[in-house]
Amino acid sequence: MFIYLSKKIAIPNNIRLKCVSWNKDQGFIACGGDEGLLKVLKLETQTDDAKLKGLAAPSNLSMNQTLEGHSGAVQVVTWNEQYQKLTTSDQNGLIIVWMLYKGCWYEEMINNRNKSVVRSMSWNADGQKICIVYEDGAVIVGSVDGNRIWGKELKGIQLAHVAWSPDSKILLFGMANGEIHIYDNQGNFIMKMTVSCLHNVTGAISIAGIHWYAGSEGYVEPDCPCLAICFDNGRCQVMRYESDESPVFIDTLMNVASIQWNQCGSVLAVAGSLRGMEKEVNVVQFYTPFGEHLRTLKVPGKQMTEVAWEGGGLRIGLAVDSYIYFANIRPDYKWGYCSNTVVYAYTKPDRLEYCVVFWDTKNNEKFVKYVKSLMSITTSGDFCILATKADDTHPQEDADVESGNNAMYVLVLCNSIGTPLDSKYIDIDPLFVTMTKTHVIAASKEAFYTWQYRVAKKLTAMEINQVSRTRKEGRERVYHIDDSPSGTTEGPLDFAKAFTATRDPICCITATDKTLIVGRESGTIHKYSLPNVALVQKYSLNYRAYQLSLNCTSSRLAIIDISGVLTFLDLEVRSSSDDGSGSQAGTGDPSKFERKDVWDMLWANDNPDLFAMMEKTRMYVFRNLDPEEPIQTSGYICNFEDLEIKSVLLDEIMKDPERPNKDYLINFEIRSLRDSRALIEKVGIEDASQFIEDNPHPRLWRLLAEAALQKLDLKTAEQAFVRCKDYQGIEFVKSLGNLQSEAMKQAEVAAYFGRFEEAERMYLDMDRRDLAISLRIKLGDWFRVLQLLKTGSGDCDDALLEQAYNAIGDYFADRQKWVNAVQYYLQGRNQERLAECYYMLEDYDGLERLASSLPENHKLLPDIGQMFVTVGMCEQTVNAYLKCNQPKAAVDACVHLNQWNKAVELAKNHNMKEINSLLAKYASHLLEKNKPLEAVELYRKAHHFLEAAKLMFKIADEEAKRRTRPLRVKKLYVLAALLVENYHSQVKTSQQNKAKGKTSEATSALAGLLEEDATSSDNRMVDSAWRGAEAYHFFLLAQRQLYEGYMVKAMKTALHLRDYEDIIPVVEIYSLLAICSSANRAFSTCSRAFIKLESLESLSLEQRQLYEDLALEIFTKHSPKNNHMSGLDNAPEGAEGKLPTCIVTGWTISEYQFWMCSVCKHCALENEIGSHNFCPLCHSSLA
Repeated sequence: MFIYLSKKIAIPNNIRLKCVSWNKDQGFIACGGDEGLLKVLKLETQTDDAKLKGLAAPSNLSMNQTLEGHSGAVQVVTWNEQYQKLTTSDQNGLIIVWMLYKGCWYEEMINNRNKSVVRSMSWNADGQKICIVYEDGAVIVGSVDGNRIWGKELKGIQLAHVAWSPDSKILLFGMANGEIHIYDNQGNFIMKMTVSCLHNVTGAISIAGIHWYAGSEGYVEPDCPCLAICFDNGRCQVMRYESDESPVFIDTLMNVASIQWNQCGSVLAVAGSLRGMEKEVNVVQFYTPFGEHLRTLKVPGKQMTEVAWEGGGLRIGLAVDSYIYFANIRPDYKWGYCSNTVVYAYTKPDRLEYCVVFWDTKNNEKFVKYVKSLMSITTSGDFCILATKADDTHPQEDADVESGNNAMYVLVLCNSIGTPLDSKYIDIDPLFVTMTKTHVIAASKEAFYTWQYRVAKKLTAMEINQVSRTRKEGRERVYHIDDSPSGTTEGPLDFAKAFTATRDPICCITATDKTLIVGRESGTIHKYSLPNVALVQKYSLNYRAYQLSLNCTSSRLAIIDISGVLTFLDLEVRSSSDDGSGSQAGTGDPSKFERKDVWDMLWANDNPDLFAMMEKTRMYVFRNLDPEEPIQTSGYICNFEDLEIKSVLLDEIMKDPERPNKDYLINFEIRSLRDSRALIEKVGIEDASQFIEDNPHPRLWRLLAEAALQKLDLKTAEQAFVRCKDYQGIEFVKSLGNLQSEAMKQAEVAAYFGRFEEAERMYLDMDRRDLAISLRIKLGDWFRVLQLLKTGSGDCDDALLEQAYNAIGDYFADRQKWVNAVQYYLQGRNQERLAECYYMLEDYDGLERLASSLPENHKLLPDIGQMFVTVGMCEQTVNAYLKCNQPKAAVDACVHLNQWNKAVELAKNHNMKEINSLLAKYASHLLEKNKPLEAVELYRKAHHFLEAAKLMFKIADEEAKRRTRPLRVKKLYVLAALLVENYHSQVKTSQQNKAKGKTSEATSALAGLLEEDATSSDNRMVDSAWRGAEAYHFFLLAQRQLYEGYMVKAMKTALHLRDYEDIIPVVEIYSLLAICSSANRAFSTCSRAFIKLESLESLSLEQRQLYEDLALEIFTKHSPKNNHMSGLDNAPEGAEGKLPTCIVTGWTISEYQFWMCSVCKHCALENEIGSHNFCPLCHSSLA
């Protein structure tokens, strides 16, 4: 940072000031002094010039009000910014709270204890509470509306200072004897603070100031010290929190009067006077929160009493004797400029990281990146380096981990939108970083590290091979400042030597493509060659450099020292006849050149004698060390080339860093450019060309060439283009020379300068619509092309019209306005893009129409098919694929969409073999996953009914084994049987189709049966498909009849079950029969059932014994004879074998007329079936 005195305001009648306080939000300055003096001032910038912003603008007192009310010397003034109140107190203990009303300050409240004097007052961070401490140990905490919250008398203690913690939970009381006590916000004592900075100090000391930064604008680092305590003897400690055991110590070596943090807690100002001088010298020292000294400001006058920062941190106010001095501060922002992008960093209160903004000033776009523990930003060309501290979350590169060292810092190479391209972990602290087009150089105090970075530009294949071959290890190097490298040392990267201490540390570095300059604190300057680092020369200066800068030819070095003096050092001896024109004689002597109060400077990129520098709030441009007239500005210089300076008003940007404004970037033209322009406009091309001849620069020649083109002076234009090496310009002038008509030349020139409307108008006036159209096509303004095509008389080119429609369609499609795009693509007959638009609009009808309108085998059809697949529209997919003759793709799509029947049908129609294997594979996959029902469904959809039936029977058998729900088992057997029926009908129809028109129906049916026999190995399953269903049907029916009390029917039905011993376990059949027959009192049948049960091998002895006991019990009471006459035991046989059984009742049917189900072919008595709507066995409808 740089600081200089800028203004001084005298207090009337030479009244000495005791205190000053600057309101951070509204900018009011309150100062109090002897004889009850209390003034409120306000400095405001008044300027009409938009370019004059910030410190450069003249500032005047917009408020200067004396507040009457105190009689004694005003000793304490403090602002409450949130509520716009001022609290003041004098030597008589009178406290006044002032408020702003219609632009003036008025007394709002008054309080006087009349006992003691107020030593300190402090508002908490949100402005709700004030704590007032009196010298006699009294403490009062009050609210903003004047109510007392609590009060306390601390016995036998003299109070001097008070401070709130940022969260308002803790109060620090500073005693007159230098002790600091910690209390909670209710006034209860917690502990005494350890003040370690007073180690081995003797004699009486007092506290000069306590300031606890409240974190209102974030912190510079995640764990940043923020509580500063300073004593009058110059000892100071900066703590992270009130009980921090390892604070930062600072010994300022001065008698301190006052301290204060700036608005973001990054700089601590310590005001007082230097010790040990014959004459007292007032100084303000500036430190970082980590105790590093930044700057010293010397202030005239006898005694300085207080320091106050402005809200923006760009100025400080100092109370000295009867004056207020103001000093301007040029902060060291973390910023840089690369390829039209301003990169800057700032802190936010809600985040620990730095917010780094990449602001593209050309397109006014910004890219934000959050970086932890950012140390610096360095830029060059199109790239920028962010130096940060490594934290544990950074994944380190393998090389670092292997070598066993834990790198502490990271250099991240980014492009101009903040994308990281590469990074390096290093062990040395990158206090100073500079970069060139090829190298990054980072230096700590003892050593410097060079990294030859590489960025993937467009390399040809050949170059890539070369790069990979020549990739040496020497891309990174570390050198100690006391070594003298010769440029040949090759070897492994070794950070160990970087930690050897040195007596003369590095204080600044700079580099160009061929030279590296390192400055040391003693004033020695080392010059090294690049890229192979070799020490070329040492220079010694009698002052310490703060900032170094090399010109574009590396021949001259600019040095700004710690006090802001700019001097030069010639690194190369200049011959007297440099450019032969003798202009060297006018060059100033660099050894005599000196400017004070310089805080920024930049060489021109294209001229070794041209540079711009900032001196206080003025920018000077120097040519050959001669200054041009200064420009009022306080901007930071970004770039200087082509006789134009780009400067950025960082102070303004930082006020609202989230919304940078184009107005904050200012371009200044230097004098020779302004003069040449004026000459061309006012005098003429001849004289201007003579002037430019004397002051040659490519930019000036270009200016002349453009002016000559405007006047169609082609000869001058061509010469000027030659002088600024603009080949396109030369070609353009030649092509103009070949044109005959004057109007045509003017139109071409207008187009060359980008005045397209004018050029188009000229073409149309010449009746050359074709040229106007080709101009618009070049510009890509297709809307205008379409307009021109439609407006002209006569026909227009159809191909061009289609091109225009399609280009406009593309314009809308790029912006995702698909509806508008469709209209233009339809007119431009662009089917590919139409399909895409329909798809994006989800207009599948439109897509289907498009597919049907395309000719067969059109290259777009497969894509459309794919679009339909993604949304599950099977039929449309198949149509599209078949139209372009891709049945395989159609089948794959069907499989993908689980439409197996369609897939199988297609495969059969197109003689594809692989569908069956695919089907089997998928089915086995489902079975592996234990999803048998899904496999059945798969086979059923693919019309492979037999496989489905097999699986279904298997499932039914497994379910039957569980012996749980017979109804479910029956359903499963019915399903399996229905699948077999489907199989029968499938075979039948396929035979009919084969033998169409050849033979009679009977023969085809016969052939069908024969084929069925030949194909099905599972004859049992096919022939007796319904057996399982029948068995469980009768099993359930018997039980239902038994429970409903139809004992005869139940027994008859149970007797049928004897035919199904292979399906239902024998025990269950005969147990049921025994129950039914005993209930029916048919003990003969019952006895036979018991005989069967007793002889079953599958039962254990105990179980058989139980059956025997039961039989004994029954048949001792009842003799084993059937009571009713029932020849039920044997089912009667008909003429053709067994008679059918009624599935409603279980009776045998002996009538000639009975009902038969169309699906399962089972019979029932006509009078019984009448009450049913569905077949009792297969549940098909009886409609």
